[in-house]
Amino acid sequence: MNKQEIPVQGISRRKFLGASAATAGIGIASGVSLINIANAKPLDEPVSNDQRWGMLIDANKCASGCTSCVDACNTENGLNAGDEQLSRQGQKAQWIRKVELRDKATQHEISLPLLCQHCENPPCVDVCPTGASFKREDGLVLVDKHTCIGCRYCMMACPYKARSFIHEELLNQLEDVPRGKGTVESCTFCVHRLDEDTDNRRDPACVEACNADGHQAIIFGDMKDANSAISQQLKKHTSKAIRADLKLNPGVRYRGI
Repeated sequence: MNKQEIPVQGISRRKFLGASAATAGIGIASGVSLINIANAKPLDEPVSNDQRWGMLIDANKCASGCTSCVDACNTENGLNAGDEQLSRQGQKAQWIRKVELRDKATQHEISLPLLCQHCENPPCVDVCPTGASFKREDGLVLVDKHTCIGCRYCMMACPYKARSFIHEELLNQLEDVPRGKGTVESCTFCVHRLDEDTDNRRDPACVEACNADGHQAIIFGDMKDANSAISQQLKKHTSKAIRADLKLNPGVRYRGI
């Protein structure tokens, strides 16, 4: 079912976010508004399907034991910054995690980051009863914290276990990344960076950190742009989608798995 797949893609940011702000929020910190997530780009400018943001991760270049991408994500988005001390370790929000895999036949081991796959056909959106989980036309799968009721259906529907639930009050939140107790969240591809104007647009924090460490294991870009680095690499080399059998057409692809 495609229940509640709200047409946010075709309306202006101002109209959509204004309507969202009018809805009762759950646990959003005082002074933090969802509108802040998009104010880097003109609010009257609609999201376009001229782009589809995607990520290519090369497991052959991903160093075992390296957590640069995880650490950068936590810092950029204000995760685990001393404000979730009452949560058990397994309950703390995690937008990206490192997974160690071993081939039982050959004993070959690989390490790779796992995050929201930003699916073209996201099951989290299908099961959301309020429309809080939605997909933008540029491929980003996001959560409107003002309409999320914390039912966690999306967490159960996600085959990648990529979403987290906030169990307690949060302090020291970042203006560009609103979070709140009783809501679900996941990787946004650092949407606050992508919604900057073209001259100021930056790659997601995890990509920057991986490049800064010299691993070059993550390529990010517009999959619809034939001249982009990610499109060139996807055309040149074989890549795989995790759980391709589900036909979700994720925006995150992997090499070396």
